[in-house]
Amino acid sequence: MKQVMGDFLEYLELERGLSENTLRAYGHDLERFREFVDEYEGAALSPPKGTALSPPKGAALSPSGLDGIDTATIRAHLAWLAREGRSTRSQGRALSAIRSFFRFTVERGLLKANPASGVPTPKTPKKLPRHLRPGEIEALLAAPDSRDDVMAPRDRAILELLYAAGLRVSELVSLDWGDLDLPARTLRVVGKGGKERMVPFGQPAAEALRSWLSEWDSIRARDGAQADDETLSDPVFLNFKGGRLTDRSVRRIIDRAVDESALSLGVHPHALRHTFATHLLEGGADLRAIQELLGHASLSTTQRYTHLDIDRLLHVYRESHPAARRNAPRTDSQRER
Repeated sequence: MKQVMGDFLEYLELERGLSENTLRAYGHDLERFREFVDEYEGAALSPPKGTALSPPKGAALSPSGLDGIDTATIRAHLAWLAREGRSTRSQGRALSAIRSFFRFTVERGLLKANPASGVPTPKTPKKLPRHLRPGEIEALLAAPDSRDDVMAPRDRAILELLYAAGLRVSELVSLDWGDLDLPARTLRVVGKGGKERMVPFGQPAAEALRSWLSEWDSIRARDGAQADDETLSDPVFLNFKGGRLTDRSVRRIIDRAVDESALSLGVHPHALRHTFATHLLEGGADLRAIQELLGHASLSTTQRYTHLDIDRLLHVYRESHPAARRNAPRTDSQRER
């Protein structure tokens, strides 16, 4: 099973072009499943007293650990994850990885049927993602300006670009200077599945990037690397030692900005991406255009990234629908005016 898992992850990387973070998540979920199967198999052959992994009646695993896995095994794994305190979202992600793995084994002729296809995905409560409101976003973007250190321009450029271009953090940290056209205020980014897209950004982000560029050479020199003027393959965002910045470091930068701007905790890097989409939609942008800017394959995914309050929805409806323009009741805010 471990060998087949390795082949599957290699397939995802080379043929599907999945990101390093996604591959790591798949590998983690599948390894936990494999470890569970080993214990579960032992319990099926000779269950010890009081074991928490005792399988349901009728579940029998062959010593191969692969062709004997059935629906009951996978259901037991999800139940174990629940007992371990894993959220329904984490359980669903694990099930998705297991489904994809067994689909791969069927396509390769290793199994006749996918044992995970009949296992329902745990229901996840739908929750609107966090986004920043006017006033909050300005305070967050300006937070690094209160510091007098060489990395403050970098932090301001990171926040500005995340908000102005709606980038994923993985896309942000992978940017090279050759991907940016500062005069045209556009950048090229390779998103999930190796899909390339062009994204514009505004003047504030461009100015923040130029300010950071004036400090960039001195920081880059700490790594002992030389800027390559011909290929422009140097990373845009550096750590204090001059190397490429990591996803985790961006998380810490945002946490620091949240603290400095006195915002409520819980502002995830993705919140800036949600805010980007929401503010575009509120400004009248077409949902399809936002989908292209975000690099989403599905429009339903884009819809989850946007927020509109009830007053805004009512306003759009009453201004757009012919039957709604006559005798439309006013909202509370309209009555106050």
